Amino acid sequence: MGRLSRTLDHLKSRYDVIVIGSGYGGGVAASHLARAGKSVAVLERGREVLTGSFPAKFPDLKNDFQVRAKSFTSGPDTALFDVRIGEDMHVLVGRGLGGGSLVNAGVTLRPDRRVFEDGIWPGQIRQDGALDRGYARAELWLRPASDPRADKMTKFNVLADAGRKLNRDLVAPRVAVSFSENVNPAGIFQPACTRCGDCCAGCNVGAKNTVALTYLPDAARHGAEMFTEITVRHIAKNADGSWRVVATPTGGKGGEIILEATIVVLAAGTLGSTEILLRSRDQGLAVSDRLGHRFSANGDIIAFGYGAKTIVNSVGVGHPPRVEGLEIGAAVTGQLEFRDPDNLDNELTIQEGAVPSAVAPSLPVMFLPNGRLLGALQSLVSGVYKGPFASLQTYFAVSHDSASGVFRLDGDKLALAWKDAQKEPCYERLDAALRAVVENAGGDYVKNPLAGTVMGHQPATAHPLGGCAMGREATDGVVNHKSEVFDTSHGQGSTSVHDGLYVIDGSIIPRSLGVNPLFTITALSERALAHMLADRRLSANALPPLINPIPANTPSAIMAAE
Repeated sequence: MGRLSRTLDHLKSRYDVIVIGSGYGGGVAASHLARAGKSVAVLERGREVLTGSFPAKFPDLKNDFQVRAKSFTSGPDTALFDVRIGEDMHVLVGRGLGGGSLVNAGVTLRPDRRVFEDGIWPGQIRQDGALDRGYARAELWLRPASDPRADKMTKFNVLADAGRKLNRDLVAPRVAVSFSENVNPAGIFQPACTRCGDCCAGCNVGAKNTVALTYLPDAARHGAEMFTEITVRHIAKNADGSWRVVATPTGGKGGEIILEATIVVLAAGTLGSTEILLRSRDQGLAVSDRLGHRFSANGDIIAFGYGAKTIVNSVGVGHPPRVEGLEIGAAVTGQLEFRDPDNLDNELTIQEGAVPSAVAPSLPVMFLPNGRLLGALQSLVSGVYKGPFASLQTYFAVSHDSASGVFRLDGDKLALAWKDAQKEPCYERLDAALRAVVENAGGDYVKNPLAGTVMGHQPATAHPLGGCAMGREATDGVVNHKSEVFDTSHGQGSTSVHDGLYVIDGSIIPRSLGVNPLFTITALSERALAHMLADRRLSANALPPLINPIPANTPSAIMAAE
């Protein structure tokens, strides 16, 4: 599949719809609205990375990290990974055409029903049935599946053995990965997963069902125009009720770009959408005082087990493979579930993970600050596929936190404040559970191998939620159940909304989910678009039959496929 994006000199000054961001929310919006016959522009601050071009070596990956703290910034503005070093918490998100789907583990889970019984949600979420239909629609596009050969993966069996010792059964969660070759709903031919373990650095096989291989090519086929390396600064309402979007080329090299549209969909993720709305409020846009509140880290933790005598094989081999004949599996193939029928907050999930092959050369250095000098030096000599790092255990865990973080602008930049975030009860529960799992797998629990560096001891999350949270009215939320932004202009009622302004991404989720959020973000996005199309009397066109499917990993212009 060839490039979807166009150069900025192809931008028009006006569109029916401008979608800001290209992850799950942006992809769903672009697909539906392009199918409905609207002229759609998708604006993405990152770059487009084609299948086969994701970083496969450490020098490449090193240049795909941007680290931002209060006092410094390092790395390019188009890096795949955006790392925010905070005083209370760190946040890691993906960046590029396709958003976080490019570099996440693809775990596709539906939360416990009690999550949506929480009164923090608008009642319609539980009552109108549209969320169930959203999940069903998301299922058709993401096509999640459990690896049919999960029990053949070493890391799966190591976690299974530890689980048995704790009287817990291991399950194979569904992931948005194609384990057999297929033609997907967007008409893209996808080869089968090679189980190389590199999901979290970008799939060079083309087997991962990312937004870049599903919703976005469908949107492009229906006429949506996509632009990368453009950063939206703020939005404003014109006198006629239309919207003005103010942007600059990513990296600041170039003047302001002014675009206008009848509908604007903010889908820049929890960090991006919140930051844009905060700036827009400073420019005079009337939005709820709850903007920036209810940030949740989804009870996240990434941890390691080190020093086990059992081979684990949790370091990716890449594609083409660095080590012939070694299967790692998808980033996640198995998980242990710690359930509590009486208290949802006590529930947590532990998943075995895989470190991408491009990270492999840095592993010995990562573990040096923790006093594991001898083993690290041994692996520098023998390589990470032998010696101590062949037994490295990687774990991703999710649970429930209090969603007490607050975003604000510090100068012109987004800042997160969460007093005593380290003391959230979920982290103590996670530590205890992870320690038990690691010890039963024969290793030593390593909560943070970078604790001796700039990372410090603050918790970190790769699943940021909230900031533009849903509410019943403007006094308790930023958007309503349809994802429309509340209008707090003088004289407006508490449920009044800005016509044509939506937020559709993880920032609208007002609490932790207790599972990886991509499935719920997609379902809520599908739900929002169903309401939007109905309210505006728009109908989506059926996908035309495809005669010549487009390969995911060969250059071919999608616009020329029809």
